[in-house]
Amino acid sequence: MSAVSKTALAVARVRAHESAAGNALFDDPYAAAFLAAAGEQMRKPTSPGPLATALRFQTVIRTRFYDDELIRSGHAQVVLLAAGLDTRAYRLPWPSGTRLYELDLPPVLEFKHGVLAAQSAAPRCDRTAVAADLLRPTWADRLVDAGFDATRPTAWLVEGLLVYLTAEEAATLLTTVGDLSAPGSRLALERGRSGRTRLDDPSVAHITALWKGGLGAGTADWLDAHGWRSEAHPLDTVAACYGRPMGNPSGTGFITAVRTSR
Repeated sequence: MSAVSKTALAVARVRAHESAAGNALFDDPYAAAFLAAAGEQMRKPTSPGPLATALRFQTVIRTRFYDDELIRSGHAQVVLLAAGLDTRAYRLPWPSGTRLYELDLPPVLEFKHGVLAAQSAAPRCDRTAVAADLLRPTWADRLVDAGFDATRPTAWLVEGLLVYLTAEEAATLLTTVGDLSAPGSRLALERGRSGRTRLDDPSVAHITALWKGGLGAGTADWLDAHGWRSEAHPLDTVAACYGRPMGNPSGTGFITAVRTSR
């Protein structure tokens, strides 16, 4: 897998630890299996830096927030872009008739399928995996060829992806999402970080070195100017709603958006 794809293992480790903790915000019964299959260990870093701690916290909160957002959308067509080692198709209580598409690079999907097959995992919805490179325009054609219906409202999730793209790449990707989205479609993604974020944390340098910034703090403004109506969800507000109050607001968080026009 590519360096960016391998960051999915770090996210799986966070989900595994949260699932094993008391009073967990979610349960991912397959996260630990991904780590074992990759030869990774479950133990937490002994001395994580401040950014590593903040990223783990945000990952836990965003997992639960996106879980709730996807189910709350009520849409029977769901697309997870850069799905990585996401197991929502297998662990969420999807309404009958839900059709879910997962897009990612072939090595990621092959690894994922092997682990889930070994666990005898069965999806709780109609799941379709689509091997595609999201930096190539052909990903939209592959999605449509797999059965995606652009005339139906869709719940889109772009989790943890845009920060690894340039502003141009992020805009191109979201433009394609908009072209595929019928009015009423919903989109969930992270609110971009500002340029003031300190990245000098050696414990996660292998991850932050891959960041290109995406659309940064202007993500919501871009969406509002391109046929979406966005709403910001600050991390500290969301975390408090889940009983995980933060000591200091971080300025990060999430965005949900509703498609208003093509």
